[in-house]
Amino acid sequence: MFRRSGSREGNSRFEMDMCSGSVLKKLLIFAVPLIFSSVLQLLFNAADVVIVGNAAGDTALAAVGSTTPLINLLTNIFIGISVGTNVLVARNFAAGSRPDVHQTVHTSILLSLFSGIFLTIVGVFLAPQILKLMKVPDSVIGPSSLYLRIYFIGITATLLYNFGSAILRAVGDTKRPLIFLVISGIVNVSLNVLFVTLAKIRSGNEEVISDATVNQCVGGVAIATAVSQCVSALLVIMCLVREKGFIRLELRKLRIYKDKLWQILRIGLPAGFQGALFSLSNVVIQSAINSFGKVTMAGSVAANNIEGFVYVTMNAFHQAAISFTGQNIGAKKYERINRIAYTSVLCVIVVGVVAGVGMSFILGRPLLGLYTDQPAVVEQGLIRLKCICAFYFLCGIMDVLVGVLRGLGYSIMPMIVSLVGVCGFRILWIKTVFRIPECHTIETVYLSYLVTWTLTALIHFICFLIVRRRKKAIWGV
Repeated sequence: MFRRSGSREGNSRFEMDMCSGSVLKKLLIFAVPLIFSSVLQLLFNAADVVIVGNAAGDTALAAVGSTTPLINLLTNIFIGISVGTNVLVARNFAAGSRPDVHQTVHTSILLSLFSGIFLTIVGVFLAPQILKLMKVPDSVIGPSSLYLRIYFIGITATLLYNFGSAILRAVGDTKRPLIFLVISGIVNVSLNVLFVTLAKIRSGNEEVISDATVNQCVGGVAIATAVSQCVSALLVIMCLVREKGFIRLELRKLRIYKDKLWQILRIGLPAGFQGALFSLSNVVIQSAINSFGKVTMAGSVAANNIEGFVYVTMNAFHQAAISFTGQNIGAKKYERINRIAYTSVLCVIVVGVVAGVGMSFILGRPLLGLYTDQPAVVEQGLIRLKCICAFYFLCGIMDVLVGVLRGLGYSIMPMIVSLVGVCGFRILWIKTVFRIPECHTIETVYLSYLVTWTLTALIHFICFLIVRRRKKAIWGV
């Protein structure tokens, strides 16, 4: 199941041989810890929204939640670059090329550090201006700007963790990132409770929540998030430094290797642009949602947090598809690619249907009740869950096919498909269909997700068939 080869010296019990044995069994072994990691991360992030929403009301809830599309827009391009790290490490690790792995690891860590510093500058100085472009209401823009600025002070730690985790996933290690997230998440929740409690004490438990109390609560959960990100980054860096095998990080040897940087960017940059384009379209969607007022915004924020649990559960198989495809390419086990693709799609359909329908029609109302005690907000949240979450498996299929294509080394193709199929068509939908008087409803906004997921997944599948046919002629399998 796991590598025992002495040539890889080190923590072989955490490394997985993805190039032999049952694809389904190993996919699940890889994906399950990653699912737990992602769900825990969301639980801890949701704690920001739940705690601040219950303590400081709908204004604070909307302020924290409405920043998510903007955060994703500014960070996804850099986090997407870590896909290049994952693919490159996986290939060279499976091929047994220690120097190539060493150079990729050190280039990646330094790249994440520089990227984080750049994002801090952008986020701190441009947050209010971008929020205004998103049509965030004046009553929310103050605390939203405060949350964003504090969040981006800690963004370097977020990128360090993501790149470090990509390195670990490339060799099959999804267990230690889970442990790191548990620790940082406990720190996050503990500080959330502490800072919000202190803010409420200072306010004297006022009946009408003042702007000062809202700002203190929002600022408190932002600080808690930033500190917890630093904890997770420190843990993953310490893990890599203490490694004895291929992926060991030596801080004094940090440098940018130009050829490895180019290879990482060649695969990862299109993936990053794809993530940014997704986020750009979601910013447009968020602007349309904002036009329906604070209650709809708050309901959408709460529902979006719940949807996140379904998404990250499916996304574990997207990550698995990248790593498994990358390792098998490096080991020249080309005959396993089809099995990896179809098994990953099957897993994501099962998980997406069960989780999506369950969250929408069975657990939707009680879960939304955790975020707010306002019935109108809950009803708005239910509308979104039933329109989007129940059909989330379509997004899962799309992502898994993208993962296989990236593992094969194709990153520009899925980026272009996503640009046209998801981003372009989604923006077109808002600019045309949504403006028809009879269609100017929140349901029309949410329907754009289903239409674009279906269209893009179909095109990605056609692309996979074309790529596989070309590769089959080259590989002879």
